[in-house]
Amino acid sequence: MSEFLEAARQYPFLRYALAAGLLASVACGIVGTYVVVRRITYIAASMSHCVLGGMGAALYLQRVRHVPWCEPLYGAVAAALLAALVIGLVSLRAREREDTVIGAIWAVGMAVGVLFIARTPGYNADLMSYLFGNILMVSKDKLWLMGALDAAIVAVVLLFHRQLQAICFDEEFARLRGVRVEAFYLLLLVSTALTVVLLVTIVGIVMVIALLTLPVAVAGHFARSLWQMMGLSILLSVVFTTAGLALSYSPDLPAGATIIVLAGAVYLIVAVAHASFRGLRAR
Repeated sequence: MSEFLEAARQYPFLRYALAAGLLASVACGIVGTYVVVRRITYIAASMSHCVLGGMGAALYLQRVRHVPWCEPLYGAVAAALLAALVIGLVSLRAREREDTVIGAIWAVGMAVGVLFIARTPGYNADLMSYLFGNILMVSKDKLWLMGALDAAIVAVVLLFHRQLQAICFDEEFARLRGVRVEAFYLLLLVSTALTVVLLVTIVGIVMVIALLTLPVAVAGHFARSLWQMMGLSILLSVVFTTAGLALSYSPDLPAGATIIVLAGAVYLIVAVAHASFRGLRAR
């Protein structure tokens, strides 16, 4: 740990990585709580894999069509938002099975990304880092974008927390109380899409769902309210990302995978301890 702290004082890229972990943790703890309570982790998983299509398209436009401002992260935002709106509208209004549509978007998004990558010359190291995560490659410009996405998510939650809480716990009761369930469900999906983009930068597309749900799952064993769960989830996410960075630094391990292994280990320990405690109380 001391070696990592000394290196963080010397190298800006490590400070950027720590800042990225903090920014992602805020959105992760807040939106992850809604996702777990509403039980829409499978929708978030579909969004996370669909962003590869947007990233591949953005890189293709940048290198082949010479559109300089078209960064992969911008493509990820566009693809995630499009997936959120399509899934939400189909779930609410179409007669198609929701799981079928989610699976189709998941597969098509990945396939589109692979096709664009195949048509883009050169080795696409950036996209590979997004696939498996590389928090150490976060630049200052990406931190500003992550901060903007974070601010948007926090603003939405502060303005509409009661409505979002209502549709997460009891959709029918919320509708009877005059809450526009469809509109706020779409808003929740859009917030989830933005959070997915933030987490893709940290742990990659493959492992984004773990970081979105594991801190919340751990917090759920200790929190007594939704606000407590959010706050504890944010704190746990900060601890997991920071400790994962520190543990992966000296042995030169992938930071994203280390973060997820750490979070998974803590979750298993807490879950087993909680189950054992409940068993002793039952006796």
